[in-house]
Amino acid sequence: MMNSTGSTATFIDTLVSRADAHPWAIKLAAMVFVAGLTAAAAQVSVPLPFTAVPFTLQPMMVLVAGLVLGSKLALGSQILYLFAGTIGLPVFAPSPLLPPGALRLIGPTGGYLVAYPIAAWVVGRLAERGLDRRYITSFLAMLAGLLIVYGFGALWLAFFAQSLVQTPPLGLHAALIAGVYPFVVADLLKIVAAAGISPMLWRLVGSDTR
Repeated sequence: MMNSTGSTATFIDTLVSRADAHPWAIKLAAMVFVAGLTAAAAQVSVPLPFTAVPFTLQPMMVLVAGLVLGSKLALGSQILYLFAGTIGLPVFAPSPLLPPGALRLIGPTGGYLVAYPIAAWVVGRLAERGLDRRYITSFLAMLAGLLIVYGFGALWLAFFAQSLVQTPPLGLHAALIAGVYPFVVADLLKIVAAAGISPMLWRLVGSDTR
């Protein structure tokens, strides 16, 4: 269903409309739950010998959050996740090479982390335009979010990142080699798999996915 602003209902909106509980209670619970899932995805972390950027499942979770929650709740879930990490909760990817707590945001992976709320918001906006209803449009929405994560991550790694070992900035070419190219194939495969989640949820609630 499209409202007066031209947006369609997201999955969480539809779920809330069919529930007996207070709408904001459900939305708040969903936001906290997704923040927790993002933290859990960060724990699936594989360090790579040639870069300080580990392989994790976080980007996929961030993009799925946008599709399912819509822009505002997805943004909130990732801000909540980052807040939990900056106050010292063990939600960031475990790594002996990356700084802990709030310092993680100025480390080599800081650009990727800061991009999560933005990417989630953008994917959520696309979901609010109905792109979450079909597989191919869900894939394209997630791809747009992934490009945002890569863009922020690579630029930060290239020019601004602070590491535990004092080294000069990598430069863009080296940052792409260390922080983008090794992950492209795996991340594309992840969103190929995850792009079907939102259409599947819509089918489960019996909503038209055309």
